[in-house]
Amino acid sequence: QAQLVESGGGLVQAGGSLRLSCAASGLTFSRNAMGWLRQPPGKEREFVAAVNWSGRSTYYADSVKGRFTISRDNAKNTLYLQMDSLKPEDTAVYHCATPRGITMPTSDLRDYDYWGQGTQVTVSS
Repeated sequence: QAQLVESGGGLVQAGGSLRLSCAASGLTFSRNAMGWLRQPPGKEREFVAAVNWSGRSTYYADSVKGRFTISRDNAKNTLYLQMDSLKPEDTAVYHCATPRGITMPTSDLRDYDYWGQGTQVTVSS
């Protein structure tokens, strides 16, 4: 059974930075694409960023492009999300997730089979 555990969330002022981490176990991490998804308060979950199995191919939502960077360390079974120039609208619970059997990045939430519990990110204005 795959297990994903996020960390690194917190409270930050607008314009600040945070780095999220996701530790994965119970799956062959290096064979799977990985993604970050978020759920703003009172809204539906939405796609943020995804990376392919090797880390060489990435895909971002337009709302975070140029500000967020997704990366992975397959030797450590860990996924990262570097978030810079944070805005109040980035406030959300951030989840890492993986689509079973898919190696390329995907923005379709229906592809993601395993999700972590999430970490809260709050950006104050």
